Amino acid sequence: MKSTFVRATLTAFCFSLVFTTNLLAQQPAYFIDGYHGGVWGHYPDWNTRFMADQLTNHPDWKINLEIEPETWAVAKQKDEKAYNDFRALFADQSITGRRIEYVNPAYGQSYLYNISGESIIRQLAYGMETLHEHFPSAVFTTYSSEEPCFTSALPQILKSFGFKYASLKNPNTCWGGYTRAHGGELVNWIGPDGTSLVTVPRYAIEALKPGSTWETIGNSNNKAFIDAAFNAGIQHPVAFTLQDAGWKGGPMMGDGKGGYQPTQYKTWTDYIENSSIKIPTENWKFSQEDVLTSLVWGSQILQRIAQQVRVSENKLITAEKLAAMAAVYKKSAWPKAALDEGWTRLLLSQHHDCWIVPYNMGQGNTWADKVVNWTGITNKNTDSIAQHSKALLSGSTGNKGQYIRVFNTLGVRRNEIVKVALPANLGSKISVWDNKNHEISSQVVRDTAGYSMLFKADVPSIGYASYRLKKQKPTITPGAKAFTQTDGRVRVETDLYTALIDPAKGGTIQSLVAKQLGNKEFVDKTNARKFNELRGDFFKDGGFHSSADQPATVTILDKGPAQVKLQIKGMIDRHPFTQLLTFTQSQRRIDVHLKINWKGNPAIGNPYGQTGKYEATSLQKAFYDDRDKLLALFPLNLKNQKVYKNAPFDVTESRLDNTFFTRWDSIKNNVVLNWVDVTDANNTYGMAMLTDHTTNYAHGEDFPLGVDIAYSGVGLWGRNYTLKYPTEMNYALIPHAGKWDKAGIWTESTRFNEPLSAVITDKLPAANDWSRSMISGTPGLEISSVTVARHDLLVRIFNAEGDDQPKKIKLNLSVDKVELIELNGKIKKELAVNQTEKSATETSVNLPRFGIRTLKFVNAIR
Repeated sequence: MKSTFVRATLTAFCFSLVFTTNLLAQQPAYFIDGYHGGVWGHYPDWNTRFMADQLTNHPDWKINLEIEPETWAVAKQKDEKAYNDFRALFADQSITGRRIEYVNPAYGQSYLYNISGESIIRQLAYGMETLHEHFPSAVFTTYSSEEPCFTSALPQILKSFGFKYASLKNPNTCWGGYTRAHGGELVNWIGPDGTSLVTVPRYAIEALKPGSTWETIGNSNNKAFIDAAFNAGIQHPVAFTLQDAGWKGGPMMGDGKGGYQPTQYKTWTDYIENSSIKIPTENWKFSQEDVLTSLVWGSQILQRIAQQVRVSENKLITAEKLAAMAAVYKKSAWPKAALDEGWTRLLLSQHHDCWIVPYNMGQGNTWADKVVNWTGITNKNTDSIAQHSKALLSGSTGNKGQYIRVFNTLGVRRNEIVKVALPANLGSKISVWDNKNHEISSQVVRDTAGYSMLFKADVPSIGYASYRLKKQKPTITPGAKAFTQTDGRVRVETDLYTALIDPAKGGTIQSLVAKQLGNKEFVDKTNARKFNELRGDFFKDGGFHSSADQPATVTILDKGPAQVKLQIKGMIDRHPFTQLLTFTQSQRRIDVHLKINWKGNPAIGNPYGQTGKYEATSLQKAFYDDRDKLLALFPLNLKNQKVYKNAPFDVTESRLDNTFFTRWDSIKNNVVLNWVDVTDANNTYGMAMLTDHTTNYAHGEDFPLGVDIAYSGVGLWGRNYTLKYPTEMNYALIPHAGKWDKAGIWTESTRFNEPLSAVITDKLPAANDWSRSMISGTPGLEISSVTVARHDLLVRIFNAEGDDQPKKIKLNLSVDKVELIELNGKIKKELAVNQTEKSATETSVNLPRFGIRTLKFVNAIR
């Protein structure tokens, strides 16, 4: 009986197993195929014809596109018949009929996490506008990318453009990184402002592919991946690859390629709406640290690209705001063509290939060369626009006259030092006075360009203020000062700080006391590393060398009272460096300009793999390890440190124990976009470090805050990243009390990026025109952009540091109405307005922390 029972049970079990296996085998899987590339990267002339023919020959094939929008004008020129055939196939954009879906319309295919939030908006806006010129029926519903082109704030940006869904997979091209594996079939991607977007994640079971440093197991419909997904409860698993434009294989998946069957081709939107579970099973509050990235940070070529991009970003935003003021107050025509060209060239400079393969494309025409040309066009256009706008707004006809007009392009009132070049005929005995005949504390400085005036200007938000020059020696007022002590150290005193600079230790900062923060000492004097020390592993020249190893010469260039500037000349091994260290009266920010003149091309960084054959499949890479790169170090007197860092339209509290990794399968997000802030455990005190370019930072429990200065050695694909030019960069330090938001660090960063600017004019301001503010808002808001559309003024605001209460915006103009609009231009609703004053319009808008909103002031320009 026992034997019979066992046999019966075993038979039933086997039958059940066979039935289950057969049922499982009948469950379909799905595949997202398509193409990535474009005219600037890779898009052969025959590619349009190839795609059209392959779609015709394979009726079940569907493709998803990430092709640079500028490609289609070239494709039309090269083969208009193929272009028209492809357009015809593209025309049906219904869910049931769509065989072609555009999944990334970004103009320059940027990584996104490495550029400003406003740049991300323009990437999509300009890209979609250009694509609609070629494909009028195109709809943009699901965002996806072949590269790790992701950032935490995307949900609200995508939704405002009309997207419904996203994918966080990039399984075929993970050289530059990948997102954290998390979840199952669908998740709600929750952005920092609370916006939710239905998203296909990189599944928790979607491991990195063995024997590869650029793929996950989800880059094909291989049976192991699909079975693992089924076993994890993913009912409708999907694999994904965007082929490079120029690949000649046609449909990626086929019966003879060893993949799971049955598998169906899908567009992303078709898959999510018709073949997935449709309703996500969990909410994922996606952090910026879930974007796991690695580029050759610290390499000179990437550093220069990042600086060039940052300069152009700042110039564009500033020029737009100045042009908007000129349009409002002087009826100046909006310079749309010049701004459009400036933006589109900048957006191409943000292309991911510029950042990950800067040496590619051939001598004289590398991606890095293209960035120089592209940002050069942007800068030429924006400089012209800014100069013209300021001339109109001030009546200036050149650098002459006795009046100064100071411009503020930020949404906050500013009372800070501004610098203006003085006419050669004025000499150095000049003072500054306001319209009430009060003398303003000032300081004349001289450099190779001649005399300049430093003075403290009080300028309203998005506006200007005027001052008068008098030919008389300024009254000496107490202020910033510097002197050399008897022990050889240089002492700096401002109303905010006392600092000691030690020439014997390479000009490092021995002490930094914040007078108005309870005389808090910010330098950790117990640490073996020195504050503002430059240190790295010169592995072919004896190992670690530091600027503190040799004495430096410290010269006081400017003695105050408005500003103290020190010049520090020292050596790192055999390489001379110069630092300009600037302390400004009443300014929290301490500015540092660094220049290193390299003697030859020293190797700096981790020595791993620097000799012998480069192995692309080796998990370990020398450029991953920041501990050995040349860093500027800041040991801080803060206990149990926490780290905060900004990202596009976001700030992240780091969850990392340290920023260090050495292998591709353990990448961390250690990117600093604009700033990183270190506080003590209770957020009582902190120190923010600002940079003039996107780079990365170093930090750990036993490792002080540092910022990358230089890496020289083997990078991706075995390319030797060299030090061809002097290294030159700017960074800044801000000691503060409280957490980053209470300390206003985001606002301080915008001050760093958009400094006050001034012109000299001979035009006497009218009595009611000495000072003007066009736009103001609730404290904590950033006015991200101001643009003109015919007679309307478009104002975008970002709640960087404020709470979740409604935010007030005041426009000192009369308008017909105020509309809240989406990024795609659709009107969301009309806002209530309050005409509190003559020719002034006040409104309020609900805006959570990290939220962005665009307001249209209708008929503001009359």
